Amino acid sequence: MGRFARKRMRRWSLVTGVATLALCASTSLLADFNRLGQLQNKGFSISAEARLLDADAGANARLGSITPDRQLSPASVTKAYLSAAALNRFGPQHRFTSQLVSSAGIDNGVLRGDLVFDGGGDPGLTTENLWRLVQRLHLAGVRQVDGALVVSQWRFGPVECITTDRCNALNRVANAYSAPLSSAGVNFGSWCVNVAPAASAGTPAQVGLCDSQTSLITIDNQVVTRPANSGTEISAERVTDERGDVMRLTGQISTNATARDVYRGAGDAAETTAQVLMGMLNQAGISVREPWRVSSSQPPSSARRLAAVDSQPLQELLLRIMNYSNNYMADVLALDLVDTPQAQLRQAGQAIENYAQNLPGHGPLTLYSGSGLTTENRTSAQGVNVMLEDMFRQSSLFPSFVAAFQSPANG
Repeated sequence: MGRFARKRMRRWSLVTGVATLALCASTSLLADFNRLGQLQNKGFSISAEARLLDADAGANARLGSITPDRQLSPASVTKAYLSAAALNRFGPQHRFTSQLVSSAGIDNGVLRGDLVFDGGGDPGLTTENLWRLVQRLHLAGVRQVDGALVVSQWRFGPVECITTDRCNALNRVANAYSAPLSSAGVNFGSWCVNVAPAASAGTPAQVGLCDSQTSLITIDNQVVTRPANSGTEISAERVTDERGDVMRLTGQISTNATARDVYRGAGDAAETTAQVLMGMLNQAGISVREPWRVSSSQPPSSARRLAAVDSQPLQELLLRIMNYSNNYMADVLALDLVDTPQAQLRQAGQAIENYAQNLPGHGPLTLYSGSGLTTENRTSAQGVNVMLEDMFRQSSLFPSFVAAFQSPANG
């Protein structure tokens, strides 16, 4: 979004195109869509509208447009709808709570049953949050679990893959953006491997997980250390085979290069959380007798809280979602909008649709996700402007909303 003018300026215009939108202040702006018109003449599909917001001149004054009600794929502009829907539903200060619970009692430091991680649908859950949970469990007096670690993703998960990227990522992936979705996922559903040069050229690079001293997964390291100033080129792919998730690394790193973090989507977000959390429990001196497992069942009503950790406020989560166009975070937040357990992405899209349908004059909207990865998503420039105007006029929400958008100065 563009820069704001002085706060005393009273006229605003919102300009939206196929997959971009801008907000600027002016008293004499005229919408010049000649270049867009030229693209349309060349066969491009265009939906554009410039609208002036002015209480004196009358609301919704259209400065110019090209097929403003035409339905097109909004791509990551979908995240603007998600942000608006989430702010209206939860408010800027809302936090998502993840917790460790159990129906068992504690006897001389021994939890006499299963320890359950109840995933709270936190889009920004990290290893730092999990470590705080483990520390708080330790402070609660638990030193041994006479049962299993159970990771519960009853709110949603495993979420059915409905895009080619996410379906392929179940077995093999060379990116982090198509990570699988879960209400109990950590680190955006991804593994992080740190690659550092060895002391001498010609030897394998040093590798390890970014957040664990324990070897939670297999790392197939084929990165070679090269002489100083030789350049660094690292390729990484996560594959899943009989060994579980495997990170395959190839390439080279110079002896004088800084260490690099490489992220790749995991095969199963909830299983990754179980592995990371188990490693942290062991590191904290809390032993678990039985192997971990993942469950889609809600913890029993008799389960009591042993430790909990809250997410960042929603307004801060939105900063990360929007500035980095984080697809994992966006779709997890969209799934949080669904009230019923075991939500799927289409239901998340419908929850955002329901929000937009209550905006007078919006028109049709079809969303199959909150991230924009789904190519079936459809909206119009007119619809986007209606949503933007509604947010602009909500003084309690608009600062958090507009602050999240990228601009040439911050993203």
